[in-house]
Amino acid sequence: MNEADFISALRKMPLHPGACGLHDDCAILEIGDQSLIITHDAMSQGVHFRSDADLADVAWKLVASNLSDLAAKGAEPIGVLLGHALGQGDERFLDGLQEVLTTFGISLLGGDTISVEGARTFGLTAIGKATHTPVPSRSGAQAGDKLYVTGTLGAAMLGFEGEADYLQAFNRPSPRLAEGKALAPSVSAMMDISDGLLLDAFRLAEASQATLAIDSHHVPVADEKRRDDGMRWGDDYELLFTLPDGVEPSVAATCIGSVEPLGFAPLLLDDNPVVNSQGLGFQH
Repeated sequence: MNEADFISALRKMPLHPGACGLHDDCAILEIGDQSLIITHDAMSQGVHFRSDADLADVAWKLVASNLSDLAAKGAEPIGVLLGHALGQGDERFLDGLQEVLTTFGISLLGGDTISVEGARTFGLTAIGKATHTPVPSRSGAQAGDKLYVTGTLGAAMLGFEGEADYLQAFNRPSPRLAEGKALAPSVSAMMDISDGLLLDAFRLAEASQATLAIDSHHVPVADEKRRDDGMRWGDDYELLFTLPDGVEPSVAATCIGSVEPLGFAPLLLDDNPVVNSQGLGFQH
C-alpha cells in the first residue's frame, strides 16, 4: 500500500472528532476552554536522512518538523514525546536534541527507547496549545482569497545537494512558530510546506474543496534556474496560507496566487490544470 491508500484505510477506523478526518497534520483536542494541538512525525534512515548523517542534525530536524506542524496551527508548543531507536551515534543525537529543545524553549515530556536491527527510525509527538480559535486548518480557503507563502523555497534542496550556503536550511530548518501565531487570527486556511509547494497546495485545495491558481513566476525560490525543482522538492517548512482579498499578511510573505471556485482541477499552475498529485512533491 502507498501512503494515500493506507491513510484512506485508516479513515474507515473509529476516528476521534479531533482527528479532523485525517485530512490535516494535527489533531485538535478541546479540553475546557483550551484547544490542545497534537502532531506526530517520524524520520527513517535511508529515506529521510543518510546513513552517514550527523545524528545531532537528525534530532534537530525531527523536532523542527513537528514544531512546523504546530506553527501551521498558530500553536504555542508545550512539549514533546520521543521514540528513539538505540544505536551508534546516540551521543550526537542527544547533543542535537539538547540544542533544539533549548533553542525553541521546548520541554521533553517522555517517550520510549527500543533496540533495532538495520535501519533506524525516530519518532516524535509534539503537543501545543492554540493561541487563537478557531484553529487554522487546511479546509477554510474561500474563492476570492489570495494565496501566500513565507520565506524562500528550494533552499533545503540546495543544502541536500551540498551547496555550502544552504546546508543549514536542509540540516537545521527553523519552524515558523512566531509567524504562525501572528497569522492565526486572520488566515482562512494554513499549512506548512514539508513535501513541496505544489503537492501541499494540491492538498490544501482538496481539503478546502477549491482550486488554487499559482503563478510560478511569483514563487520566491533560492535558485531561479531551478524554479520547478524548488516548488516540488520539499523540506522547506515554510507556511502556505490564504487571506481574504484586501487583508494584508501580518508577517513577511509573498503572494503567489489566488483561490478560485472548485473547477476541473484542484490546482492551476500558470493556468494549466493539475488533476492529480503524482510528481508534485515527496510522497511515500
